This record gives sequence, structure tokens and C-alpha cells, in this order.
Amino acid sequence: MSSHPADTTLRTEALSKRWGSFVANSDISLTFTPGARHALIGPNGAGKTTFINLLTGGFAPSSGKVWFGGEDITALAQHERVKRGMTRTFQINTLFAGLTVLESVVLAIQERRGLQYKWYQTVARQTDVVDEAMALLASLKLAQEANSITRSLAYGKQRLVEIALALATQPKVLLLDEPAAGIPSAESRELFEVIAQLPREVTIVFIEHDMGLVFRFAERITVLVGGKVLVEGTPAEIAADQRVKEVYLGEAEHA
Repeated sequence: MSSHPADTTLRTEALSKRWGSFVANSDISLTFTPGARHALIGPNGAGKTTFINLLTGGFAPSSGKVWFGGEDITALAQHERVKRGMTRTFQINTLFAGLTVLESVVLAIQERRGLQYKWYQTVARQTDVVDEAMALLASLKLAQEANSITRSLAYGKQRLVEIALALATQPKVLLLDEPAAGIPSAESRELFEVIAQLPREVTIVFIEHDMGLVFRFAERITVLVGGKVLVEGTPAEIAADQRVKEVYLGEAEHA
């Protein structure tokens, strides 16, 4: 039976994913500690998103295990992982585009509380949900947008709403797949400043191509190349690693 360190929130053990002869991930063993701010970087095709899908249950691994706390969750469905506290950002452009920001977050909180089919709840109960939603929006600097239709927001604000919906599930681990993608640089900096202020009880694992954001925000970085872990370390260690410079950072700087 595999041992599991008490100070580990999420861990993978020789995790691999293959489709026929194509190997997307190969023997990835990583540990994410409580409160971590951990970035996954690497060239296109390195297997970063596949790895996130293996963590969340979007894909079943070809081999290896995923541990959440002390539990082997390798065979658990996505919704069961969410119940245990692992959340990935929602795709609000299709799910909640026609609702206001507040309505969207209220629905997510009701889902977590098992109230999604109980619109007839007492006013006091509904007020409690709305208060929680407004407090969450305020923490993400979205209070002024509470009554705005989601699709009308700037894209950077929409990404913050995705994070609000994810946080409404009260996750222990929040997985972000390129949260700043498609956002102007000024907005992406603002987005990451808000992410940086999220409570430390939430472990954050994120994929990001903007190295400025990665080195400013991450406390540990894992570099994936060809579906394998090339190196893991602090931002200073990664920046100084000659192998990383050769296979990725130089390419990223000149992209």
C-alpha cells in the first residue's frame, strides 16, 4: 500500500497517458503541498493540458495513480473529485453567458449546497446564498459587475468570473489552464494580482505561457517536455537551469 505524506494535498505516481503509440504523458510523479502556487510550463505539445485532464478525471490514465490527501482517486469521476475539493475553471462562455455575474455565482453556490432545484427556498436562505456570492465577488474585485450580463464583460473579467464559479465550490485545489490566454497584458496582470490574493488554504496549480507572470506568481515550477518532467524547482532554479533555457525559455523569449 502506497504511503502518503500528511503535508501533501495532491500527488501523482508514475502517471502516464497513451493513445496507441502516441505518449502524451510519461511517468509523471509530482507532489503539490497545501497552499502551493505551482506552475506547469513547457513547449506546445509538452502534455500540460493532458496532465490537468488526468488530475481532474477528464481522462483516465493508461497507468499510474492520482492521490488526493490520503485517498487514491484515480478511478473517481470528475464530479466526485469536485465534491472532494478539486476544481477546474468553468467554461462560462457557454454555461452562464446570458446570466448576470451574481446569478451565475449564486447558481454555483446552490449547486454546492444541494439547493439547485429549490428555487422556492425561504427568503432568508436565499439571502444567505446571495451574501456569500457577493462576498466572493468582492474578494475578486467583481462587486461592481455583479448585475452585469456575463457575456457583456471584458474577457479578463470573464476569466475572473470563471474563477469565482470555481471558488464557489470551496475547493482545496484550484486548477487553472492558461487563465491569461487571450487577455491583454494589462488585464492579465490584474487577473494574476487577484489570483495572488486568494486564500492560502487553496492550492493553485496553473498552466501559463507568459513567463513574466509565471516567475512573478509561482513559488514552484515544473517544466514538461515531450510529456515528461524535465525539471522542477523554485523560479530562481528554473531560470538558471541551462536545460530549460535550451528547450523552452529561449524559445519563449523569442516567440
